[in-house]
Amino acid sequence: MNNYRSSFLNSIPPVVKNLIAINLILWLATLVAPGFFSKWALNVDLTDILGMHYWASNKFNPAQLVTYMFMHGGFSHIFFNMFALYMFGSALEQRWGPKRFLFYYLVTGVGAGIIQQLFWTVEFHSIYTAMNEAIAANSSEALIPFQNLLSRYFSLTNFEYFTAPAIIDMKQMFLDLPVTVGASGSVFGLLLAFGWLFPEVRLMLLFFPVPIKARIFVLIYGVAELFLGVARFSGDSVAHFAHLGGMLFGAILILFWKKKNQLY
Repeated sequence: MNNYRSSFLNSIPPVVKNLIAINLILWLATLVAPGFFSKWALNVDLTDILGMHYWASNKFNPAQLVTYMFMHGGFSHIFFNMFALYMFGSALEQRWGPKRFLFYYLVTGVGAGIIQQLFWTVEFHSIYTAMNEAIAANSSEALIPFQNLLSRYFSLTNFEYFTAPAIIDMKQMFLDLPVTVGASGSVFGLLLAFGWLFPEVRLMLLFFPVPIKARIFVLIYGVAELFLGVARFSGDSVAHFAHLGGMLFGAILILFWKKKNQLY
């Protein structure tokens, strides 16, 4: 058994192996940190610190564009991301080599974060503008069209008597709410690269046990993410546009390398 375990670990390329290790260590630290630091009456939330906040939030730090991709929300989240990193990343690292693979992984992850920030900027523009108008007018009248939306996040049903100080506090609380974590952006970048470099390899979905060519698999996933991102179903907290961002930046990088005859 030990020989099998050692052989399996040795078969994983070094960058993939280290990325999986870092993700697992930080996930475990996320679980342990609150209880550990509570002994000193400290509230340490690693997801809040290292997860990616909206750029207009006081909690945002540019370093979060990198750190967020090493944080995860739950066991299933990290399991499926690390499984995909192992499955697709191993083949790509063996084809590209450690340095190029790591560069691609980080670029697609940061790119996914940038696209998510752009999506938030568009999504929050109307309510952000309304809050600024309400603050300037010292009146909540501009917020009335957004009352139902704001009621989802705050235990309030009537903003009629809100004045500028209360609206300022609510605005900052609202901007602090969004946070994205996970390696999914990079994983979708890896999926795109795998489909590009190994288009005829057949893959199989768990819920659709029929072999599908990698290029078709990637196309299906991309269309599904676009649909889910636009549809915005109630209760869906997945950052679909970040996934598409990972694929977009992956495509740009691959096309650049292809043009320079450096793809392989």
